[in-house]
Amino acid sequence: MKEFIRIASGQGFWGDLPDAPVEQVKRGDIDYLVMDYLAEVTMSIMQKQRMKNENHGYARDFVNVIEGTLDEIKHKGVKVISNAGGVNPVACKDAIVKLANEKGYTGLKVAVVDGDDILPDLDSIIADGHELKNMETGEPISTVKDELLSANVYFGCRPIVEALETGADIVITGRVTDTGLTLAPMAFEFGWDFGDYDLMSTGTIAGHIIECGGQVSGGNFTDWEKVEDFVDIGFPIIEAHPDGSFYVTKHENTGGLVSEMTVKEQLLYEIGDPASYITPDCIADFSTIQIEQDGENRVKVWGIKGKPDTPTYKISASYIDGYKLSSTLVYSWPDAVKKARAAGEILLKRAEKLGIQFRDTNIEFVGLNACNEDMDELKRDLSELNEVQLRVSVHADSREDLNRFGKEIAPLILTGPSGVTGFAGGRPKASEVLAYWPALMDKKAATPRVTVYDI
Repeated sequence: MKEFIRIASGQGFWGDLPDAPVEQVKRGDIDYLVMDYLAEVTMSIMQKQRMKNENHGYARDFVNVIEGTLDEIKHKGVKVISNAGGVNPVACKDAIVKLANEKGYTGLKVAVVDGDDILPDLDSIIADGHELKNMETGEPISTVKDELLSANVYFGCRPIVEALETGADIVITGRVTDTGLTLAPMAFEFGWDFGDYDLMSTGTIAGHIIECGGQVSGGNFTDWEKVEDFVDIGFPIIEAHPDGSFYVTKHENTGGLVSEMTVKEQLLYEIGDPASYITPDCIADFSTIQIEQDGENRVKVWGIKGKPDTPTYKISASYIDGYKLSSTLVYSWPDAVKKARAAGEILLKRAEKLGIQFRDTNIEFVGLNACNEDMDELKRDLSELNEVQLRVSVHADSREDLNRFGKEIAPLILTGPSGVTGFAGGRPKASEVLAYWPALMDKKAATPRVTVYDI
């Protein structure tokens, strides 16, 4: 057993800094590179891409990362784990194999973890009695079945551990939990028992800390002025030990900041009950976490407790829920806000005159209340405000109606209040609203698959 392993985070979301994962591999010693590309909306975007091209549906940026790190994977033994496979992990694998062959690399193994996509099997799943009720409304998923774009199970660390046990150098998954990407190498390397829920919770919390990439190493930090270098921000690394303690750090000579407060802020990110953080692997108790600074850009975490996992998987589904359209106009002094308010009212009254019906409308004034949404702001004296951006957003069942409404935006420049600027890009077009459907399903109804391919 190794004394410790170093697990480096390379992506916090699909679209994060492109060079960050390659720099994590090249700027210091690591054992694992883990990358989280998926959010709830990402799966539906990938599904739409796959519908247009059967070879798409995964994070194609991931192929560039592998291209930049193949030498370290082959000769230094760095292992890569990522959910970049999205809704098409086999196509992602094919792209990686093709790349390695073109570059002349052999003797590598690529593992695919899938089985999370239940959309093709949804009819039989429903017929077997799994209603997949919306966790917020209680409605069965059958009510939106015809509008569904994606439906995926959140698997945990176990199939990734199984892939690592085969000797895989690169593990490509579909929808697994963000935390499972980091927990898996810890469980594999240290031989942790899946039934030891304290250790499972330790790895889960380690994964939670680095799942958002640079957010824990100074990015998006409340005390951002304490961060000396955002330009060359270093992404985080977990130095994990067999006893369940670990350290949050980053490569030397990189920017950013790892401190007790950056770690604590990340721990508060996207959690409900801190004593019951539910994953497929365990229920982690965030209230037991012990944290202390252990040197410059190095924070020790230990003492974590956990509870048994639940008998259900969470399902993340998305469906088309009508259409939306947004557009903006900038109004200048004098009386910028007064003119913008009048313009918004004019637009909605013209839509009413045309017989256009909306499900919802939202008129915002960027620079005034778009972030705090405090309508009381509009009651104070705003006559000296230099400028304000009117942002109008509408939601409807008809794409055609919204596109017709979009033709009303530009004419307002010459047929409404004076002092308009900032209109560009042509007429706004309606786009689909992708709605989220969270549900639970018995774990017995879904089985992850692990397939290994030799290069």
